[in-house]
Parts: sequence; C-alpha cells; structure tokens
Amino acid sequence: MQPLGVFMYICQMNNDSEIIDYDNCIAPWLGKTIKIIDYHLQELLIENNTNLTKEQMIVLKKLHENDGLNQNELAFLTLRNKSSLTRLLVKMETKGYIIRKQCESDKRINKVYLTNSGKEKFQKTRPVIKKMIDIVEQDITNSEKEMIIKILQKIQANFNTKI
Repeated sequence: MQPLGVFMYICQMNNDSEIIDYDNCIAPWLGKTIKIIDYHLQELLIENNTNLTKEQMIVLKKLHENDGLNQNELAFLTLRNKSSLTRLLVKMETKGYIIRKQCESDKRINKVYLTNSGKEKFQKTRPVIKKMIDIVEQDITNSEKEMIIKILQKIQANFNTKI
C-alpha cells in the first residue's frame, strides 16, 4: 500500500475515542496536489519533446546547481534511495545526459557530471518549468504564496525534528 493510501486509511479509521475528519486534514490535500502537479509536469515534458521524466529533470537540475556530486549526495538531494537513483542514472548515462566517474581518492565513490548534452537538455526544460510554475501560481497573490511557503516549511520542520 502506498504511504498516502496508508495515511488515508488511518485517517478514516473510527475508534471509540476519536473520529478523524479526513477531509479537513492537511496531508491528504498535499498528497493529492502533489499527484496533480506531477501528472501535469510529466504531460508538459512529453508535449515539449524533452525525452525526460520528472525524476531525470530533477537530477539534471541538481547537477546544474552543483556538478560533480557523488551518488550518495545526489540520492539525498533528490529524496531517492541509492538503488533507485542508480537505476535512474544508468538510464540517463545511456541517453548521454550524464557521466559517472570514480573518485580518485576513494574508489568506492562515484561522482556524477552533466555532459554537454545533459546541459542542453536541462536548458530545454527551463520553459517547461516556467510554464508549470505559472499554472501552479495562477490567481495566487504574493502574500498567499509567502504564506503557503511558510506553512509548508513548518510542515517540513515538523518531520525534520522527528528524525
């Protein structure tokens, strides 16, 4: 069962001491919104012939910001486990977007670099990202946007303090 599905099940549970109003919990609304955004972002990537998945685009963005990250750092930054990141990187390497090089000082570590093709591919995603941002933020004022960001930061902090 997906984590969101588990959460939904738990929220809908009814015991003698407490009834949880699932429709007024924040988490299900966040989950549904994330799924909608993911779906539309993937559709935009397809419409614009990027030949990228959302996950590949995220890796390109992280490497664009900091080329030469090792795979463990990249897994952490992209919120992926090491094995799923490795599979993703193999696909991206096959497409010619990245290269992995063994670290000189520690042969157990692979560093990941953008190729010229990967840099070009990332640049091609920029209009797609801009369009997605425009859709998400349509009819939302700057003050509402600031409030949403602050609330989401609080939610993230709630989890970071529990780890």
